[in-house]
Amino acid sequence: MKALQQLGFLKLNLRPDGTREEDTRVLTLFRNRAELKKAYGGLQEETYRLKDLIKQQEAATLRAQDMLSALEGRLGRPETAYAALVFYQLRCLWQRGRELLTQFVADLVRQQEERERRAHLAQHNRQQFARRQGAEKELSAAQARHLEAGAQLAALDSQHAALRRWWHYFSRRSLERRIGAARGALAAVGATLAQAQLSLQSIEREPTREFPGLSLSARRAINLATVAYAEVLCLRLAELKTPLVRLAREATSHREAGDHYGTPQQCVLLMGQISRAQQLLSARGAGLGEQIRVRSERLKRVARYRAANDSSPIVDSLAASADDALAGSTPAVGAWAAPNVLAEDTWDLFRVLLR
Repeated sequence: MKALQQLGFLKLNLRPDGTREEDTRVLTLFRNRAELKKAYGGLQEETYRLKDLIKQQEAATLRAQDMLSALEGRLGRPETAYAALVFYQLRCLWQRGRELLTQFVADLVRQQEERERRAHLAQHNRQQFARRQGAEKELSAAQARHLEAGAQLAALDSQHAALRRWWHYFSRRSLERRIGAARGALAAVGATLAQAQLSLQSIEREPTREFPGLSLSARRAINLATVAYAEVLCLRLAELKTPLVRLAREATSHREAGDHYGTPQQCVLLMGQISRAQQLLSARGAGLGEQIRVRSERLKRVARYRAANDSSPIVDSLAASADDALAGSTPAVGAWAAPNVLAEDTWDLFRVLLR
């Protein structure tokens, strides 16, 4: 019995040798199965999403086909074809005004960015030059102090080397104390010199600061000039007897053409007015810049902003006065004041202005 108890620490492995490897394979199989189920679930979600997108696209395509069929039907009937042509020409007139304002803003932004970028680079260069001059002056002063401290230490070492007699014992002791102080001063000056060299090197390695973009004053000036240009475009169309700006705004707000443009003869006359309006909008006379400048100055005087960092003025602050008309216009036109193009969002002005 005691012999059996002494052998009790022995454990017999009655399982086959390959059982552990088989268990590992089973665990790996379960892990792979879980990963495959997860990937399968993700693919199912992606499939459902793509099916929803296909349904949405099919619905959009169907709506476009219905609109195209309705347009073909309107163009196929003489009593509605002219009204459809007027509708889309009015939308084109509105789009032309927006394109002119967008191009105007892009030109001003490009010019102002180039100007401010050059000023930013020049200011950075001036600051770097001033800092470099200061660092070089400190480095020169540190080098001079280092040379002076080195020369003083060399002179003391030379005096110490000359005192070799026994009666020079106390003089050597005094010189050794002075030499220790001179070496400490030389080490301190050397540290200052190294720091000055590092400062100059760090200034020289500094990259040019990135241009932060247009300033707030520039964005405000561009926005006011754009509003002034929109007013000029509206006042150009004032010499036409038809309120084309209002008609173009109404056409833009609808997706399908209406029948409220009159008889075919009236529609033909209206299309002639629209063609004339396109020419008036695209004309770039010699006085255009002066007109925009004059109106911008007026807007600058009356513009108010909701917050200190806003670039777009408050709509009510740009309301036109009774005597506000396009300079150099005919009396009939001059009697009509410029509209508040910002309040009416003429030519989609809010989408054109800078933020």
